[in-house]
Amino acid sequence: MEPGEGLFVLTIIALSIGGWLANNWIRAKHGYALEDEWGGKTERTDTAETQRLRAENKALHDKLDAMQDRMIVLEKIVTDRGYSLSAEIEALRDAPALTKERV
Repeated sequence: MEPGEGLFVLTIIALSIGGWLANNWIRAKHGYALEDEWGGKTERTDTAETQRLRAENKALHDKLDAMQDRMIVLEKIVTDRGYSLSAEIEALRDAPALTKERV
């Protein structure tokens, strides 16, 4: 065995391990099942805490959606009645002057 052959074999082994690690990293990043050392698959399982957090997250999203709907309604009320509200305020400003004149 010549000196360069051992280095070549070690390089092939290192590249194979690096490729396996990169493959598993990409699979884990995208949620696929991972391979163990013997080629078996390991599925990701959700813990009870994860399920609880997902349920809480869904409830909070639903609550936020309801609040956004309410905000839209309030914005419509404020913008639609904006002109009439200012007219009512002006009418109220004039009202005390009228009552003083009547007395």
